[in-house]
Amino acid sequence: MNSALLLQWLLGALCGSMLFFAIVVAPTSFRALPADMSGTFLRRLFPLYYLWGLVVSLLCTSTAFYAADGITGIICAIVALLFVYVRTGLLPQLNRLRQGRQDGDTEATRQFRRLHLQSVLINAAQLLLLIGISLYSK
Repeated sequence: MNSALLLQWLLGALCGSMLFFAIVVAPTSFRALPADMSGTFLRRLFPLYYLWGLVVSLLCTSTAFYAADGITGIICAIVALLFVYVRTGLLPQLNRLRQGRQDGDTEATRQFRRLHLQSVLINAAQLLLLIGISLYSK
């Protein structure tokens, strides 16, 4: 298998898994489980989701650079850094704020919503970048 084909496969796997999580896993957990259980489930799953994204985006990065596709490599590295930022920066903050939100703390609720929106926008930006380079790369 040549490196360009491997890169396309990895990009497809990452995009597909991100879409599957956003479209199927998260909404289904809220429909199928009580609110407290779905929250617990997702809090356990999110670190794994971001770790998976990090590993695959790093594989994309190294494959792109090996294939001498520097722009794709740089974009994949940015996507990887965003996975690290959300997993190590935003998730711990969201988990701390979630308890205050459940206790009715309006400031915690406001901050939680802001950070949650930030994580959703980052995820959407990552997905758009990955789709864009999937279309761009050879």
